[in-house]
Amino acid sequence: MAYKIPVSVLVVIHTPDRQVLLIERADHPGWWQSVTGSQEAGESLVETARREVAEETGLDAGSGLADWGYSNVYEIYDCYRHRYPPDVSHNTEHVFGLQLPAPVPVRLAADEHLAWRWLPWREAAEACFSASNAEAIRRLGDLGR
Repeated sequence: MAYKIPVSVLVVIHTPDRQVLLIERADHPGWWQSVTGSQEAGESLVETARREVAEETGLDAGSGLADWGYSNVYEIYDCYRHRYPPDVSHNTEHVFGLQLPAPVPVRLAADEHLAWRWLPWREAAEACFSASNAEAIRRLGDLGR
């Protein structure tokens, strides 16, 4: 297996009334998150975000992705560290949003995710296992105030 690049995207899929799509990880049942994924060699961040949305949900992000203009640097969880080069301990996550007109059913990548659900933004933020994901959803909520 080739090592992952320690650069990733987080894509918060939401509706105008701030319903947020969460998907449950297959490798850690009970861990709910937005769409995430590592950049592949030669991809732009927007290309990574489009690819990950398609792979993980079956949705076509088209030109609807919005770069939220910030990134997070975090220590890679121990359970995923083996996916990165031995000297890599941190990942840089770039945050994007994808607004849909209304909640829609999604088609999950069965090897990656077990279930999906749409939740109001506050509940979605509370349900996330990742602090950076929860913070991104809270920022979405703050936009509506």
